[in-house]
Amino acid sequence: MTSAALDRTFSVAPMMDWTTRDYRVFARTLTRHALLYTEMVTTGAILHGSPRARFLGYDDTEHPLALQLGGSDPGELAECAAIAEEWGYDEVNLNVGCPSDRVQNNLIGACLMGHPDKVAAAIRAMRESVSIPVTVKCRIGIDDQDEDADLERFISQVADAGCDTFIVHARKAWLQGLSPKENRDIPPLNYPRVHRLKASRPALHIGINGGLKTLDACREHLQHVDSVMIGREAYQNPWLLASVDDALYGRPGPAQSRHQAARTLRPYIARRLEEGARLNHVTRHLLGLFQGCPGGRRFRRHLSENAHREGAGLQVFDDALGLVPEPERQLADA
Repeated sequence: MTSAALDRTFSVAPMMDWTTRDYRVFARTLTRHALLYTEMVTTGAILHGSPRARFLGYDDTEHPLALQLGGSDPGELAECAAIAEEWGYDEVNLNVGCPSDRVQNNLIGACLMGHPDKVAAAIRAMRESVSIPVTVKCRIGIDDQDEDADLERFISQVADAGCDTFIVHARKAWLQGLSPKENRDIPPLNYPRVHRLKASRPALHIGINGGLKTLDACREHLQHVDSVMIGREAYQNPWLLASVDDALYGRPGPAQSRHQAARTLRPYIARRLEEGARLNHVTRHLLGLFQGCPGGRRFRRHLSENAHREGAGLQVFDDALGLVPEPERQLADA
């Protein structure tokens, strides 16, 4: 399969503790076509963790679905890519953007931007082991790197190794002096740099990520790049996703109202409870569903105060939903 076989016009960014399988199933009640990503999973977790389903399990409704890997050893990454393909993932993505100290110490994430040779070796090994797309998510640079020359060098080396798809977070990562949280906001966004990258490498698929909050902004960027990726806004204001299919794919979305999306998820919640999950494992991802709606705060408060309790079940979810008046028609606001 080539990268072009996946329509990655719009995707939800991989986010630790947020883009869990429960969030992804919820996202599918809002959009059929957006490409979804797992949280970053390290090669060590896949190769040595048990049970493997804890790290790789997903619901069939989540497709199209990409697994994001964290690692730098070519052999281990190749083995994990093959496992991902065996499990039915549609893409394997290498994390070259996460700035946390923990991953730096293991040569994972954004620090790899300083080692394009290692990334190229990893991509080459992964591509040789699978037929699904192997892609890279990176920054425009790290620390004192030159955003033009060093980014060009990185992209060139990794593309020469066979990677044709790059999702670029349009900020530098400062590995010295900024926390991971600060790295999401403080380094300035440089969208024009990503636009220029696409213009200079038209044969590559270049996606853009970082600070995007509206579908209007997404449409604007799609005039310059091949795809857009939204992270925090898609999580904190999930109703945004309800307009994606119509606005960006020209097809009707699955949810006509927020209540409908919540009710669609109900059988899945019941199944997860039967499997032994706590209610809040699923409902924590829905807290922003009624953002800005009458009763939205009561919905959020009721779930926050009750879903974590021992024995909390569907009645807690139903009661929370009942706190939000259901209008005759709720159209997604792009």
